[in-house]
Amino acid sequence: MSHFTTIKTQIKDIEALRQACAELGLALEQNAQARGYASNQIKGDYVIRLKGPYDIALNRQPEGSYSLTDDQWGNYVEDEVGPQHGKLMQLYAVHKAMREARKKGHLARRSQLQDGSIQLTIG
Repeated sequence: MSHFTTIKTQIKDIEALRQACAELGLALEQNAQARGYASNQIKGDYVIRLKGPYDIALNRQPEGSYSLTDDQWGNYVEDEVGPQHGKLMQLYAVHKAMREARKKGHLARRSQLQDGSIQLTIG
């Protein structure tokens, strides 16, 4: 029985995702197998290789974004990338916004606030 769950996201920029993964200390591999419960595996166009026993597979959807598929049993994924992939998605959004700002010739800076949120300054 499969434990994999797919979540639709707005991930479209693999390089911004790669930067977010690197910041979390995670590798992003292309054309790999993601690990799940009881040695189950699922193929991904990209796979975020987590430190624990499970990984996150990304597969391109018809409209061009990538879905996230992982095994959510035991909170292994949540422990590394946050509930509902929150830490991963926040860092992806930060890197994506900074990349877009710089492409348009703007300066982009970020700072970590005391509550853990990230503030972007684009000028």
